[in-house]
Amino acid sequence: MEKMDVPHVQHNLRSPTSPCVDLKPLENLHLCDGEGTQSADSGVGELDDLPVPHQISISNITCDSFKISWDSDARGKDRITHYFIDLNKKENKKENKFKHKDVPTKLVAKAVPLPMTVRGHWFLSPRTDYTVAVQTAAKQADGDYAVSEWSQVVEFCTADYSSVHLNQLLEKAEVIAGRMLPLTVLYRNQEEEYFNQASPSYRSRDSQCHRMLPAVKDNSGSHGSPISGKLEGVFFSCNTEFNTGKPPQDSPYGPYRFQVQAEVLFNQNTNLYFGDFYCMYTAYHYVILVLAPEGSKGDLFCKGRLPALDRSNNRFLTCVEGEDGTLSFQHAQDVILELVYTEPVDLSLGTVAAISGHQLRSSSTVNAKKDPSCKICNISVGR
Repeated sequence: MEKMDVPHVQHNLRSPTSPCVDLKPLENLHLCDGEGTQSADSGVGELDDLPVPHQISISNITCDSFKISWDSDARGKDRITHYFIDLNKKENKKENKFKHKDVPTKLVAKAVPLPMTVRGHWFLSPRTDYTVAVQTAAKQADGDYAVSEWSQVVEFCTADYSSVHLNQLLEKAEVIAGRMLPLTVLYRNQEEEYFNQASPSYRSRDSQCHRMLPAVKDNSGSHGSPISGKLEGVFFSCNTEFNTGKPPQDSPYGPYRFQVQAEVLFNQNTNLYFGDFYCMYTAYHYVILVLAPEGSKGDLFCKGRLPALDRSNNRFLTCVEGEDGTLSFQHAQDVILELVYTEPVDLSLGTVAAISGHQLRSSSTVNAKKDPSCKICNISVGR
């Protein structure tokens, strides 16, 4: 199998034993559209009787690569010198109409045995729907190309970050985590109605047992994070104020706070996972950690998907058992930690009270989009 890598791009997932061919943008070549109509551009000649690709197959999809293969008639096959690949993000009609539109990506590659790998973080993003069509071409003596008609258009969606990519994010987060500060409690802010169960239709609360129930994580953070839209949990905070050692009195999520002793949710029976690292066009950076009781549904989800952290020795949140059996806790000073606890939490385990500070709505991370230009928290496979 031949492999195509983007020129001038180093990628640590590339196989050292696979021969490579150049995959380049078509730049000045204007190809036929999806209906097979001819472009007026001089780079492409007349439609030819070259075999038209059919039965397009997309496989081995990652967050920034995929394998593509197809069937074609034997007639004229020996004349093929290149493949033209028309790759586009699938249109999202819900997107803001004033948003800059993505430029379609048209690629040219030398003809190689199929399947071939298309890879490039500069035109493939994680968790994104794409359409792709293929055209065969024969380069002429004058430099122009004779081309087949376009294949049918097929759709596919790129994958989440792999463990390799998440470990790259983890290493970046560790660099800026800062020194560790002590903590004693975990807390969750909401509106008063959430805790009073004023609305019987509020699905995140169990009115019979007075529990906070796990809800599916929103799409905030890195676009390729495998926990977004999939992992269920109850969000908690743990950061403390430097001068008091206590939780801050301000919150973007509501004026009422549920507070619980840290050892109730984070102890020797709790596994700790790294989930994400991101920012929202600000100087503040966020790290998402998952607290999953051993053997729970959330724990099984995280195993093999997320980097596991040593609960007593990591750069973000630690739980250390002393000689007398008591647990002590610390959190990183220079990042804002968002904790996802994967099981229901009974309100009787802690206390609910109003906070005295302001509700800082602008600091909310609900469905917040990651800044794709930040060099601190981005890796080379997309946002």
